[in-house]
Amino acid sequence: QVQLVESGGGLVQAGGSLRLSCAASGRTVAGSALGWFRQAPGKERDIVAAINWNGQRTYYADSVKGRFTISRDNGQNVMYLQMNSLKPEDTAVYYCATRAREYYSGGPYDTVDEYDYWGQGTQVTVSS
Repeated sequence: QVQLVESGGGLVQAGGSLRLSCAASGRTVAGSALGWFRQAPGKERDIVAAINWNGQRTYYADSVKGRFTISRDNGQNVMYLQMNSLKPEDTAVYYCATRAREYYSGGPYDTVDEYDYWGQGTQVTVSS
């Protein structure tokens, strides 16, 4: 089992920045693909960004390309999402996720069904 805990959310004005962190415990996620998703009220949970097991391949939703950057520190068992030029439409609960199905291969993955473990989420609110 792996536990994921997100942090770094909050209230920010449009154009501002936030850095989300996802800390894993219980086992290492160094060999697993990771992803950030978000869910706004009344909407489905959608991919924001994903990263493969060694950080060499990434995926971004079109809506965040050029503004958000995903990264990981396998030595610290942590993943990050740097969010710049935030917009009100970025307002959502942000979740991190990882897989239990394969190690040291594969990814990034961009759908909810590809992930097995999820954090509780952190709220990001962008005011106009």
